[in-house]
Amino acid sequence: MKLISWNVNGIRACVQKGFLEFFEQADADIFCIQETKMQEGQLSLDFPGYHQYWNYAKKKGYSGTAVFTKQEPLSVSYGIGIEEHDQEGRVITLEFEEFYFVTVYTPNSQNELARLSYRMQWEDDFLDYLKQLETKKPVIFCGDLNVAHKEIDLKNPKTNRKNAGFTDEERAKFTALLEAGFIDTFRYFYPDQEGIYSWWSYRF
Repeated sequence: MKLISWNVNGIRACVQKGFLEFFEQADADIFCIQETKMQEGQLSLDFPGYHQYWNYAKKKGYSGTAVFTKQEPLSVSYGIGIEEHDQEGRVITLEFEEFYFVTVYTPNSQNELARLSYRMQWEDDFLDYLKQLETKKPVIFCGDLNVAHKEIDLKNPKTNRKNAGFTDEERAKFTALLEAGFIDTFRYFYPDQEGIYSWWSYRF
């Protein structure tokens, strides 16, 4: 099974930069995207052989997630059941026969950590949600978690210690995910590989 996750930072712009071609070439079983930044009706994507599900933020041009899957799920749910979180379109859960598949766009703590306290509450609530699912079936979740867990996961760890995505608080919450039994699949296969990053800032 081939699973792909990608923060597209605006799907409408991404479509103009080769997204459709990449999607077709990738031929994933499940392809999920985060930060779609669109509302219902603003874009229509037709991928034959795929079922698609979108979760939009109430705020226009903000957040949002989507999943494209070859196999039709048994059920689909949006959000985690907490209104404060669910209005931002950050989570989609697909139930299959053998497992749950969850895509997530974790809130960014923002400049000067303005949203760190909210992020901490989100982390606790999202982990509780995953644990509830896991009592029924195994859970696979992926997405943009907005965190680098260890120094090996970041190009410049020393200068980023107090920046969003690498604070001690955020890293501790990722550790809590692992301690709950979830697995960082990249580090499972490549525990010591350096110089591999999934994101690079365009702001300098």
